[in-house]
Amino acid sequence: MGSINMSYLNPKTVTLIGIPGLEHVQFWIGFPFLGVCLVALLGNIFLLIIIPIERRLHQPMYIFLAVLAATDLGLCVAIAPKMLAIFWFGSYSMAFDACLTQLFFIHALQGMESGILLAMAFDRYVAICDPLRHTSILTPLFLVQMVLMVAIRATVLVGILPILLKRLQLFHSVVIVHSYCEHMAVVKLVAEDVHINKSYGLFVAFAILGFDMIFVFISYILIFQAVFRLPQKEARLKAFNTCTAHIAVFLEFYILAFFSFFSHRFGHVSPYVHILLSTIYLLVPPALNPIIYGVKTKEIRMRVAQICILRSDNE
Repeated sequence: MGSINMSYLNPKTVTLIGIPGLEHVQFWIGFPFLGVCLVALLGNIFLLIIIPIERRLHQPMYIFLAVLAATDLGLCVAIAPKMLAIFWFGSYSMAFDACLTQLFFIHALQGMESGILLAMAFDRYVAICDPLRHTSILTPLFLVQMVLMVAIRATVLVGILPILLKRLQLFHSVVIVHSYCEHMAVVKLVAEDVHINKSYGLFVAFAILGFDMIFVFISYILIFQAVFRLPQKEARLKAFNTCTAHIAVFLEFYILAFFSFFSHRFGHVSPYVHILLSTIYLLVPPALNPIIYGVKTKEIRMRVAQICILRSDNE
């Protein structure tokens, strides 16, 4: 018994097994995930190129969209390389400190994405409910302050998670039943009292995702009240149309987020179902966001078409 305890005392490496129960088809599962990652990378890179050069997109909504695109790129880079290495090359081993680093970046970027969605909801609220003061409220300085607050909140709150894990020394296993280093998946390896880790993880989830979701929801209740008070049907449709892209992004992000969160802690779903859904939750929104906003925004569609035409002409 003592030798077993010693073998998992302050482990230097952990083992990620990928998707339990689907190891025999992981190689093929990697291809659709690669496709999703490529769509996310190309789409968000296009947004980061188009928004700065298109003057008509120099508005708060699209500045927040550019920050969201950068966040989505970070998520893809944090998750995809190691996950695909597990699926295709059997690269299961990972340094424990590298695992904690990946854990920090994944959850911090999730928190930033949630905060940016709240900032975008606030922008739509001001634009529809108080349009005359929109430019005076959402000044460039105010936008910078909002983005910094979102980044600092996510960094500070999530940064404590790996610190709390690092203080623990005794592990009953070093095999993480997941395709990436997720907080609760690592906590389940520990052979010590982890009540603080679990409680703080819940606090972070509700302090970021729960807080943001409540206020996004309140913002849209107020927006819909203002829209339905407009006298003309055309004005109502135009106002509602400016919100549809954000509503779609908001729904797909938070529905997948909370399903993944609650199923991992309180649900009784199969491990492979949970891991597939949690991976989809992290990779699909970064791929869908540029498509949704690209379809809804004329300037983005035109710029993408121009870039594609120029490229075909050069060839």
